[in-house]
Amino acid sequence: MTTHDIPQVKDLPIGLTATGTRAETDSIGEIEVPADRYWGAQTQRSLIHFDIGHDRMPKEIYHAYGYIKKAAAIVNAAAGRLPRWKADLIARVADEVIRGDLDEEFPLYVWQTGSGTQSNMNVNEVISNRAIQLVDGRLGTKDPVHPNDHVNMGQSSNDTFVTAMHIATVEMIETRLLPALDRLRQAAHAKSREWEHVVKIGRTHLEDATPLTVGQEWSGYVAQLTDATEHLRMVERELYRLAIGGTAVGTGLNAPPGFGDEVAARIADLTGRPFTSAPNKFAAQASCDALVRTSAAIRALTAPLFKFANDLRWLASGPRTGLSELILPSNEPGSSIMPGKVNPTQAEAMLMVAIQVIGNDTAVSIAGGEGNFELNAFRPVVINNILHSVRILSDMIEHFRVYLVEGARLNPERLTANLDRSIMMVTALSPVIGYDKAAQIAHRALDEDLSLKDAALKSGVSRELYERVVVPENLTRPGVAGTENKK
Repeated sequence: MTTHDIPQVKDLPIGLTATGTRAETDSIGEIEVPADRYWGAQTQRSLIHFDIGHDRMPKEIYHAYGYIKKAAAIVNAAAGRLPRWKADLIARVADEVIRGDLDEEFPLYVWQTGSGTQSNMNVNEVISNRAIQLVDGRLGTKDPVHPNDHVNMGQSSNDTFVTAMHIATVEMIETRLLPALDRLRQAAHAKSREWEHVVKIGRTHLEDATPLTVGQEWSGYVAQLTDATEHLRMVERELYRLAIGGTAVGTGLNAPPGFGDEVAARIADLTGRPFTSAPNKFAAQASCDALVRTSAAIRALTAPLFKFANDLRWLASGPRTGLSELILPSNEPGSSIMPGKVNPTQAEAMLMVAIQVIGNDTAVSIAGGEGNFELNAFRPVVINNILHSVRILSDMIEHFRVYLVEGARLNPERLTANLDRSIMMVTALSPVIGYDKAAQIAHRALDEDLSLKDAALKSGVSRELYERVVVPENLTRPGVAGTENKK
């Protein structure tokens, strides 16, 4: 085709106005497709054969595919394998895919071919037909932009789908999960600093223990979140290695030399992320190992979040008959029958989300081990579960921060009362009077329902010694209290 033969691009609206159906063809034959849609025959067949449940392939996969198709078109055009004007058309439509303008054109279910072939062809068909429309062609003719020959040039579903999985997961982690985690960590850190000198009684085995400050307790939550975040960042780096260029089985058949490296580099430019070509395409396509490890790191986030939420709901239990050391925000009524009841609903929701993420990871682990020979054919369930985990965790962390953590308050009266009634501060006397005598004082306090101080005085400990040694704030910072000689 000469320069004069290049069709003029028509700035037409994305939506079509035709009614009824049109005929589309694939290697099996002809099938009727809704005339107001850009997808083609293979997408339509998938909708018929895999109409299973309500689980649709996540749109983030298609947005990621937009980067792949645009990058491949640019590389193919630069090498002279694809006319520049066709590459420009493909790139223009790929931008629409990336922006989400064509989301309604990607209707396929999660439960489809395990390689993701139907989703890859869904993208190829939509880009082809939209490009044809832009030059005022006739949809379904595959002319002048063919879904396989042009949009899929140098590619296979087997290398592009797992590439899209990596891109989508990185984008979700970087734009949603990690920022949400950082904001929660900062909010918890602010509480830790605010309450760093507020002394409370500690608990081990759910029983009274020695004192610490509320700030120290919360610093533990901060450290757990920090460690889990760093672990996720470390594992996430594996996702930057892309399978693109391996085509069907990892050999790169029908892709020109260096194609994977060039497309990965272009994807890196387009996304602003350090994507590279995987050094071993056979491993990249036969397994989902990097995604399995990422899912495990996401699951690992649930441990500190589970503890954080559980601790807060127990510390806020009450308001009259529980621990009641924390006062949580009253976001909504807690009962349809008990007036005035308020429940720790954000904590409960966090626990449920954590449970769901753990279940998602279990499925990912099983699917990740199902790679047979040169292909793992369980990819749709892997990516659906991972993106689902990232999505609900990100949303939950934001809600937990805004509607619980930031509005949490202390109940100083209860904290003081608990300190006054605790007997475990007898631990401070143990190095001075000996373990056995200290234990006798503790048991006496319990048996006779005495305060620790009264029990100690009745047991022969001088008031001066008691008041010098048993200082709750000093017990939270042992280096401040000094060393007493045993008497």
